Amino acid sequence: MVRGKTQMRRIENATSRQVTFSKRRNGLFKKAFELSVLCDAEVALIIFSPRGKLYEFSSSSMQETIERYQRHTKDVHTNNYKTTEHNMQHLKHEAANMAKKIELLEISKRKLLGEGLGSCSIEELQQIEQQLERSVSSIRARKNQVFKEQIEQLKEKEKALAAENAMLCEKCGVQPYQAPNQENETLPSAERSQNSDVSTDLFIGLPEGRAKRLLLGN
Repeated sequence: MVRGKTQMRRIENATSRQVTFSKRRNGLFKKAFELSVLCDAEVALIIFSPRGKLYEFSSSSMQETIERYQRHTKDVHTNNYKTTEHNMQHLKHEAANMAKKIELLEISKRKLLGEGLGSCSIEELQQIEQQLERSVSSIRARKNQVFKEQIEQLKEKEKALAAENAMLCEKCGVQPYQAPNQENETLPSAERSQNSDVSTDLFIGLPEGRAKRLLLGN
């Protein structure tokens, strides 16, 4: 007959619970004894029944095993405490070093901003000046690069808009707009000088007298 799987929950029936306790307690003691004999292990087992009755098993002496356990746990706690204390000291040291680095960075930042330069030597001032020059060069190079990138983007947008404009003009049957050619509209300087040669003779009198004078002159 195949036994069903036992559900891991409290047995409600008191009689069945007591019977199961007795059987499993004896089985547990048997396994502890076998472990101590087969593996030469020091085993101690303490069980309290639901009614508070004590059951125990020890391969040697229960008291000695308990004392050994207490010494072991004490050593473990001591080692853990020492490890924790060492870690705390290390963290404090790291925090102090970090605070010093932050203070030095703040001082360097103020000097770069032109503050607190009264205590600087010539060498320190030269180093600050060189650092600022390198920073300015890097900033200018980056600015020029950004300008070039923006110009390229604008050119691409211009090409796209021109293509879109040409496509719309083609759909509407309209001639695409072209910028006027300044060379064709601008007259040569010689023609401008010829057109600008006008008579500027000064004549005082009636218009008829001026006309007669011009005829006599011709």
